[in-house]
Amino acid sequence: MTRVMIVDDHPMWREGVARDLGSRGYDVCATASDVTGAVKIALATRPDVVVMDLQLGDGSGVDSTREITAALPDTRVLVLSASAEQADVLAAVKNGASGYLVKSASLDEFDDAVRRTADGDAVFSAGLAGLLLGEYRRLGAGPEVPQLTDRETEVLRLVARGLTARQIATRLVLSHRTVENHVQNTLRKLQLHNRAELVRYAIENGIDQAE
Repeated sequence: MTRVMIVDDHPMWREGVARDLGSRGYDVCATASDVTGAVKIALATRPDVVVMDLQLGDGSGVDSTREITAALPDTRVLVLSASAEQADVLAAVKNGASGYLVKSASLDEFDDAVRRTADGDAVFSAGLAGLLLGEYRRLGAGPEVPQLTDRETEVLRLVARGLTARQIATRLVLSHRTVENHVQNTLRKLQLHNRAELVRYAIENGIDQAE
């Protein structure tokens, strides 16, 4: 059972999210309402996924995200925010968030995002991954690392767009195992640990989404 912690400074929203996740079979092991409590409680409970709001009473959820992911590399943070502003999304990803979902998402979308985040995928609301990639290209981020093969780069591009391994396999007419092998080879070559880090690498290097 996936253990989830919820961080939000609005009690009714926090309780509602906890109730919704509990009804979907998640173990809501902890909640917090501010930056200080979020970090302290996360260190004590070590959840698999932290669902993080950005606007907290004593600061920003970005600060909590940075501290939690630095101290607990196996814990993934999914930002759940009312904001879809580019600056907020960019700051969250730069500081360790595995994904970013806007609060207008449906319960099914939220359920899917939490599950995929726990599985190591990078999950973004529609349009946000492309927004991030476009911003890094605009800023002139560096080129992709040459040791990746064309196929590895293609798979990485689709990972960065939020596709699962099975979706990538269907898109590229490959087996699921072959896609996973490409992902693992890319992780090894880039000395990264999970799909969320792959997405951050793709964003930071401005890997084009064009197919």
